[in-house]
Amino acid sequence: MSAGDGPDVPLEEVAAAHRRCFWLDGGGAREWSGRRSVLGWLEDDDVSLTLDAATGEVRRHQGDAVGADAPVVGDDVFQVLRAELAAGPADAQWFGYLGYASRRDLPARPDPRLPDAVWMRPSRTRVFDHPAPARPAARPPARSAAEADAAVPADYARAFARVQEELRAGNSYEVNLTHRVTAAADPDPVATYRRLRALNPAPYAGFLQHDVPGARAWLLSSSPERYALVRWEEGSEDGSGGARRVLETKPIKGTTPRGATVAEDEELRRRLAAEPKFRAENLMIVDLLRNDLATVCDPGTVEVPALMEVESYESVHQLVSTVRGRLRADVTTVDALRSLFPAGSMTGAPKLRTMEIIDAVEATPRGAYAGAFGWLAADGRADLGVVIRSLTTAGDGTWTLGTGGGITVRSDVAEEHAETGWKAALLLGALRPRSGDPAGGGPAAV
Repeated sequence: MSAGDGPDVPLEEVAAAHRRCFWLDGGGAREWSGRRSVLGWLEDDDVSLTLDAATGEVRRHQGDAVGADAPVVGDDVFQVLRAELAAGPADAQWFGYLGYASRRDLPARPDPRLPDAVWMRPSRTRVFDHPAPARPAARPPARSAAEADAAVPADYARAFARVQEELRAGNSYEVNLTHRVTAAADPDPVATYRRLRALNPAPYAGFLQHDVPGARAWLLSSSPERYALVRWEEGSEDGSGGARRVLETKPIKGTTPRGATVAEDEELRRRLAAEPKFRAENLMIVDLLRNDLATVCDPGTVEVPALMEVESYESVHQLVSTVRGRLRADVTTVDALRSLFPAGSMTGAPKLRTMEIIDAVEATPRGAYAGAFGWLAADGRADLGVVIRSLTTAGDGTWTLGTGGGITVRSDVAEEHAETGWKAALLLGALRPRSGDPAGGGPAAV
């Protein structure tokens, strides 16, 4: 980290000295998320967990027992996390991610290259605050005319057509259709994260490194979307008093690029707020999340304090809502996170049937993409973002990203594919050619 923008220990030194480390980066935060960062690392005797959803094995890595030598401690990463939090120190915190296939009772394909979940309990952390960032009023468009007019690949067109069949048959109201893009590029994750951070500061930005044999994973996040915040709140409206846990999520549905001029930027912002298609997408996910929260919250406490507000970032405008409720006393925080998983904004509605459609039409697994990344605490607090606008690698110079968007019966195949392109373009801009390979291998949709 540059001078004045982080702690005394640079990320490069931490990543070089400690094979398991992370940075939850508040440098591009919003007012609602704060500007606090946490940099942490694990010593050899510290514990980390990984999930292989294909085999159903959650392994506990510690000391010399890492990789294939790490003992299997369960088949459900949520149950293992709940047990670790209950048995560990009262001030313990875990940091990591849940990939899209983390709930093995739902239809989702495992990631063949990276662990489907990684969680770490560090013995060393540094917490620091960032100054408020200065944001430009408008950015150049995230897409070019050539991208907007590009021919739709046959694979995407076929998947889109199958989604439309399901929508018109009444099997789903909205399907989040995604695909993977891969690229061969500079294998240095720290340098790549620095570039991504400069291009797209975001509330749920961060860097994770889990470099043990057979369970190598790097996740570089620049996500604007809150998956779930669990915080303690004193008192209650019913007069019962006492501290209660509040669960909050902020789904994003509806995205446009920034404009090249102030006038164009404002017009794109206005269109996002008013376009019936965007509003319908957002409302369907808000209703889904109201239902999800109602299964774990006290009756009558689920509310929508903010509906379809426009938030502007370096490269996009997004339509964001807030859904909030008070957690029941008999529901653990981990159980609440499991109940919401995966984020409704990354599936569509209704969730289970739509996930079955996604599993049938998407050609590749999602991996960490569409999962959640953040922290959990033994005292019941948690804060995680949805894994979007993110890069992953196994450290071999091959990078993977997911991109997509919500499809309804009113969607146009060319417009939807163009949207996936300009969402991916920003991430691809953070990659650099490998040494000796001027072309960098180039991106490829898979």
